[in-house]
Amino acid sequence: MADEAWRHGVDLDTLAAWMDGKGLGSGAIERPRLLAGGTQNLILAFERDGRGFVLRRPSLQHRPAANETMRREMRMLGAIAGTDVPHPRLIAASPAEDVLGTAFYLMEPIDGFNVTVGMPALHAGDPAIRRAMGFALVDGIARLARVDHAAVGLADFGRTEGYLERQVGRWRRQLDSYVEHVGWPGPGVLPGVEAVGAWLEANRPGSFTPGIPHGDYHLANVLYRNDGPQLGAIVDWELATIGDPLIDLGWVLTTWPRAGDPTSMKIELWDGFPAADELLAYYRDHSDRDLSAIDWYVMLACYKLGILLEGTHARSFAGKADKAMGARFHARSVALFERAQTLI
Repeated sequence: MADEAWRHGVDLDTLAAWMDGKGLGSGAIERPRLLAGGTQNLILAFERDGRGFVLRRPSLQHRPAANETMRREMRMLGAIAGTDVPHPRLIAASPAEDVLGTAFYLMEPIDGFNVTVGMPALHAGDPAIRRAMGFALVDGIARLARVDHAAVGLADFGRTEGYLERQVGRWRRQLDSYVEHVGWPGPGVLPGVEAVGAWLEANRPGSFTPGIPHGDYHLANVLYRNDGPQLGAIVDWELATIGDPLIDLGWVLTTWPRAGDPTSMKIELWDGFPAADELLAYYRDHSDRDLSAIDWYVMLACYKLGILLEGTHARSFAGKADKAMGARFHARSVALFERAQTLI
């Protein structure tokens, strides 16, 4: 049973003893339930001494650097604790691997919902609330971009020198690595991949103001509050670093569902949500960052996302991913590169 997966990743008696040492309640851990548990992370909700907790740890499937990624997440959440960025509040962390055999941390539960799963009656019944939800998504990264990363102790959290210069080469190498999957036709299966990469290199912004990009910011990685359109928390911080925060804005504009686009994300009751150009205008009004090169960031997001989705298509040839899913993702990859070419 899926609900039993937590038993293999979290020894509850050991966890309770560790919590005793942290002064986090007493007695048995009650109502443990798996919120998520796949190839990336295990997320376990539970109660102790009348208080709710959420534990996050790497998945049971070993991934290189998984513990270091977990340590970066806990450091990020601790650093932004005093800011106005909506996030899960860090309660306690174990950077070492000697308690549960892996790094892990505890955070406060979020009273909220993921819009990609469904909406409560309040949000489903009011287009005005859904419109405000769209602007709340952009407000989250506008707030994050305003955080002084050095002042919150993250001056050494990422390498800003050459940050934008590294982007195209990094993702092109990923695309080229898919040749290990026998049967995949190769990079040329994506229309304009060479032209888009060349345009990105030739038109790269000359400078940027360093800040904190979340790294994977879109509707599926936020929780909305149950009582209104505001964000309850931005989640999944594993790709956060120090770099150019406009990377997040480009990602939002690229992943934002578009009418008539069969490859875009589908959200229940889309009417009421603002259009992408309205999101851009909102960010412009709530940020002092230079948006004159925003097409470059949208183009980069198309390039990166197209390559990531094509990975599933490539793996499907080797029997490592579902064929139908691979075909769907390939169709979206093609659409993304066709969209990128319209920006050239």
